Amino acid sequence: MFFTIIIFILILGLLIFVHELGHFIMAKRAGIRVEEFGFGFPPRILGKKIGETTYSLNLLPIGGFVKIYGEEGEGRDDAYSFASKSIGRRAIIISAGVAMNLVLAAMLLSLGHWVGLPSIIDDEVIGNLNNPRVQIIQIASSSPAEEAGMKIGDTIKSVILRAEPEESRGKSDKSTGSFTDVQDDVVIVSKVKEVQNFIERHKGQEIVLVIQRGGEVLEKTLKPRENPPAGEGPLGVVLARTAIVSSPWYQAVIKGISSTINLIFAMITSLFGLLWNLVMTGRLAVEIAGPVGIFMLTGQAAKLGLIYLLQFTALLSINLAIINILPFPALDGGRLLFLVIEKIKGSPVSQKIEKIVHTAGFILLILLMLAVTWRDVVKLF
Repeated sequence: MFFTIIIFILILGLLIFVHELGHFIMAKRAGIRVEEFGFGFPPRILGKKIGETTYSLNLLPIGGFVKIYGEEGEGRDDAYSFASKSIGRRAIIISAGVAMNLVLAAMLLSLGHWVGLPSIIDDEVIGNLNNPRVQIIQIASSSPAEEAGMKIGDTIKSVILRAEPEESRGKSDKSTGSFTDVQDDVVIVSKVKEVQNFIERHKGQEIVLVIQRGGEVLEKTLKPRENPPAGEGPLGVVLARTAIVSSPWYQAVIKGISSTINLIFAMITSLFGLLWNLVMTGRLAVEIAGPVGIFMLTGQAAKLGLIYLLQFTALLSINLAIINILPFPALDGGRLLFLVIEKIKGSPVSQKIEKIVHTAGFILLILLMLAVTWRDVVKLF
């Protein structure tokens, strides 16, 4: 648990720090006075002023912040003020944090492609594969797999149908005095089809899945459903055959950028699908993780290995970028929306009104975070 806490803080700190670094760099390039750039959040431990900027180290190591002169509308006639710059220049500075999160994701994925990332491959692929295996990549709610305690990322090593209860095996028959040693139906799996065929043969029967989770090998007993809900399957899992695939550094960079772009479009599509389903049905089609949920996922990724943690950090960075660019008050996208309004009406929006709107948005975000966190905590118990 302590190890997971440290990793969680480091990842969260990196994502927020990189985001704020984007604002800092572009503000400096625009000639705007940056009053403070802090690593972590106050109270301040120490600080040193270099030029016009104080660089501070703060007690809470969960990110960073940048204090830019003119963010509150002051100094419109001062060339060193954020408020004095053109709408286009201000939009670039506001968007820079999002851009840096996407750059970070591309860098992490490029590194992953170079070192070797777990990639989905077809069952038919043969040859020199590095660590091919069958993994769980999705679990349906209230399914046999979820009830058995299986988790996303688990590797299925083998599937077993016990010939008879374990306590009865290897005992002599009292009526004949003979000794029988029954044999289990065991299939060592390396392809998705092998698991699917076994499950299809034994629907409605109690089976055992031998799985690997990080450095642990576990046995999970469950009963495949004979009539599962549409689209779920007997176990309620989505399986994929994966292997570690590495690329030369020059190809890894291209693949890292391509993977980032693909993930951006995939996440945006999922987000719109989520919102559409919420509007049409009044409920969420998928689970949303809050801070506690992300903390638990961080622990799972850490157990799977460094390369999975690398991927997970990249996914979080892209997710942070997409959420931040949404046109919602208190987010970067909300600030951009006010610039669009300023452009349309030809003058800045009242600072008083903008501040009230952003404050209301911030309160709503905090309430939403608390609600999701509460649900995550309830699920743990």
